[in-house]
Amino acid sequence: MIDRKGTDCFKWDALQSMYGRDDLTPMWVADMDFRSPDFVMEAIRRRCEHGVLGYTMPSKGYWQAVTAWLERRYGIKTTKDNLHFIPGIVAGIAYALLCFTQPGDKVLVTTPVYPPFLNLPKDSGRTLVCSPLKIEDGRFAIDFDDFERKAEGCKVFIMSNPHNPAGTVWGREVLRKIAEICERHNVLVISDEIHADLTLPPHKHVSYSTVGETAANNSITFMAPSKTFNIAGLGSSVCYMANPDLRKRFFGWLDSLGVAGGNIFAFTAAEAAFREGEEWLRQMLDYLRGNVQVLDSFLKEKMPRVKAVLPEASYLAWLDFSDYGLTHKQLADKLLNEARVALNDGTTFGGKEYEHCFRMNLGCPRTMLADALERIAAMLEN
Repeated sequence: MIDRKGTDCFKWDALQSMYGRDDLTPMWVADMDFRSPDFVMEAIRRRCEHGVLGYTMPSKGYWQAVTAWLERRYGIKTTKDNLHFIPGIVAGIAYALLCFTQPGDKVLVTTPVYPPFLNLPKDSGRTLVCSPLKIEDGRFAIDFDDFERKAEGCKVFIMSNPHNPAGTVWGREVLRKIAEICERHNVLVISDEIHADLTLPPHKHVSYSTVGETAANNSITFMAPSKTFNIAGLGSSVCYMANPDLRKRFFGWLDSLGVAGGNIFAFTAAEAAFREGEEWLRQMLDYLRGNVQVLDSFLKEKMPRVKAVLPEASYLAWLDFSDYGLTHKQLADKLLNEARVALNDGTTFGGKEYEHCFRMNLGCPRTMLADALERIAAMLEN
């Protein structure tokens, strides 16, 4: 256990302002309560010892580490010419919307989904179009009849791959079908793959751009080491584009904004993570998979009425409490004031339809997870 309180940590130190009390177990913000890897911290220490923190640029070693990681893990064979540094994927998606759409243009998402996917289009004056996902065999699935109807007239589809809030891994055939529909309707695909590295064995992540020429030529892919190695505070992400015309337009737009100059530690940490992180990641995924198994067993034994979508990737689970007959207000109040656990409210992922659902972050020590689950179970029994 690592005490993160008093470190300006959003997950722990924003509890009072967000939930009205600070004695909660925070299982909301999507970062992990594990220490960042020792090889990343050592790389940062070495950089600090130089003593000068002036203007910087991505090194040759940084680009080599990034391209090697993409090819080794996802079959993306590229050079740095097809890549662009981004100071965070949410910012990258916002830049893409501003570059490729105009106010009033329609932007498609599948709900429930990571809240910025809903907020960015609306906040930038675009028209949000939602295609609700289905639950099939305990996992999210795309309703392709609805998806194709909704795609007509849209300029962009923002895809979470793997899906957030429940870590559903979209298979190759699903991604190909998305590519076919989006090509028919001339919809640009933005694929947020920030959770790709967190795919839990035996599942395998398929990067959208690798499913065919159609997908590669009509997409923007965002990836990052931030979730994987718990270094989100450094703002280090990367954008990949295969289409030279789209790339010239977007990368030129990014350069005109001056967003390529990441901070020294973003480059240093990312290079160390991608170069040395395979074994650490393997062990961390093994631990996360154990946490998923703990949650699954606990729900079946003590909270069988909770309908869960368990992660195939990431450390995020989607819990549906609708069978308990509580209103949204009652459920939210009991979770906070009886169980004293902070979860993400399902309504923020797509509206009232998800008022009985909450997202739970499993990226924590197992004792913390077990304690929180016991308190939630006790609350539901009462």
